[in-house]
Amino acid sequence: MELQRISDELEIAALLNRYARAVDTKDWELYRSVFTDDAHIDYSAAVFRGSLDEAVEFFDGDFSALVTMSMHHITNVESDIEGDTARVRAMFYNPTQITGAEELSVFGGYYFHELVRTSAGWRSRHLREEMVWTANSPRDGQA
Repeated sequence: MELQRISDELEIAALLNRYARAVDTKDWELYRSVFTDDAHIDYSAAVFRGSLDEAVEFFDGDFSALVTMSMHHITNVESDIEGDTARVRAMFYNPTQITGAEELSVFGGYYFHELVRTSAGWRSRHLREEMVWTANSPRDGQA
């Protein structure tokens, strides 16, 4: 395996780790650093779809009030790198404490990122979340 490929994969894994830390610590400036300014973020399987600015506004408002704790685990990162672009698929496991819930809610699924190499390193220009399963979700049992 060539050194550039190894370097790219390590940088992409670090970007995903930074994403998880940003969401879990509610550090929305750090969250912004994961994305390009014109990024599109699609959490429509759960709650939200829109621009980076709209995502930060949502997270800083409703999300922060609803979620008192989350701890993302991002694994099985697969990167298809072609020059200065990459398509990334990664699994997530996310235990979450939701305001008013006695037990943890747990979510699992995939993140699909379209990345671009910038002068500041790899950045996501599109993120789509695919929820595969939930346990103790506030939505469980809803019609």
